[in-house]
Amino acid sequence: MITVAVADDQAVARMGLKALLEREPDLRHVGEAADGAGALALLRRTRPDVLLLDIRMPGMDGLATLRAIAADAELSATRIVVVTTFAVDEYVFTALQAGASGFLLKDSAPEELVNAVRVVAAGEALLSPAITRKVIGLFGRHGAEPVLGLDTLTPRERELVAWVATGKSNEEIAKELVISPDTVRTHVSRAMVKLHARDRAQLVVFAMRAGLAV
Repeated sequence: MITVAVADDQAVARMGLKALLEREPDLRHVGEAADGAGALALLRRTRPDVLLLDIRMPGMDGLATLRAIAADAELSATRIVVVTTFAVDEYVFTALQAGASGFLLKDSAPEELVNAVRVVAAGEALLSPAITRKVIGLFGRHGAEPVLGLDTLTPRERELVAWVATGKSNEEIAKELVISPDTVRTHVSRAMVKLHARDRAQLVVFAMRAGLAV
């Protein structure tokens, strides 16, 4: 059973997400909050597997909430999906750096949202190719930065880290490279260990910072 919490300042949005989650036999809604402070209290009380988090909330907004969660080791197991009304803009990369595992627009189809919960609960990143391309374009303005551990990667691991930054799944990458998904998974896992990446989304951040994403 995957436990899910919701943080959004709009009561209608919280109600809709709760109703959607409660329809799924493998998902359990464990609580909701209307702002960042409430979200932190909720996480400490319920320790959900996934938090669906709105970015633009009054008081402590989503970005501040992400940073507070990242700074609290006891909350590090919760994966966070940013659910927003707004299209991708400058805050997206900041949210990834702060600990978000993915992004979803509020007008996404119900099956997309349900799938998002399952994907991030499994440790994957929810970064569609369209969103990833936009984020790479935004970050490309700042140039490459040093990434600790990058020089320890094998050529194959560097290649696969770059592929992860395209937003493709292991299966899609395997098909492109004509190798098995298990081989992709192995190399990606080794790269995450070497780079001390918390999850696949952070690996994407590192790839962008190092200039590997194209």
